[in-house]
Amino acid sequence: MAEEAKDELLLDISVKDASRLYKFYLINERLIIGVSGVFLFLFVWEYVGGIAELINPIFMSAPSRILKAGYAMFASGEIYNDMWVSGKELFIGFGLSIVTAIPLGLLAGWYRRLNYAVDPFLDALNATPRVALLPLIIIWVGIGIWSKVVIVYLGAFFPIIINTLAGVKTTDVRLLKAARSFKANDAQVFKTVILPSTAPFIMSGLRQGLGRALVGVVVGELYAATAGVGFMITVAGATFQTDKVFVGVLLICIAGVALTKLLGAMERRFDKWRPGFEGLT
Repeated sequence: MAEEAKDELLLDISVKDASRLYKFYLINERLIIGVSGVFLFLFVWEYVGGIAELINPIFMSAPSRILKAGYAMFASGEIYNDMWVSGKELFIGFGLSIVTAIPLGLLAGWYRRLNYAVDPFLDALNATPRVALLPLIIIWVGIGIWSKVVIVYLGAFFPIIINTLAGVKTTDVRLLKAARSFKANDAQVFKTVILPSTAPFIMSGLRQGLGRALVGVVVGELYAATAGVGFMITVAGATFQTDKVFVGVLLICIAGVALTKLLGAMERRFDKWRPGFEGLT
């Protein structure tokens, strides 16, 4: 019965008696068209870059060559150290940004004078491209892993703290008044009103910060590094190994999509707490 109700919602009345195959297409239309588009793109790319060789492989590789290069790199084990280094930089920098940006954002949003004190610095540093700070960061901490951790940290810190601040500021005043009317102290108000109200904004900040963190990993390793996926991309590009460049780009892309999907699933758990969200009836 539930499946039939789903069909009725998704299908137009004029086609509700159509074949089972057509109903399957309508129900999964988005997925089918998306997958078909990807396969069509890969086929055209393979034809242009591999079969017909209309473009020099130095400038544009083909999916088959990229797959072959990726298999060889994983089989030889040469890529594992680069992945390990980039992974450490990402998770250390991103983790540090979470444990500092969220508490500071909550406190700055709750205490007005603290907000006044940190707001000029947030505006100035958020508007400053992190790439411009790379020479200073390298002078301070060297070209090892910690320079990349700092870049990742700075990239993720500002989206997280800004979204957290916005979440605290948009807390419904009526909820605060209701909590106060029941003689709730600051700790109780913070736990029962501020945190639930801010949680969806924090999750949005984490998703934005993750994207900035991945950019920080690659940019830091492109500029000064001795290992990492970004370093591998730099070396491969300098030696015209286009297929290896694409392997590195795909690794970053896959990691970004997987982690974003994970955070997206966590974020959906807090959707009902968003202001104006009516939920399902």
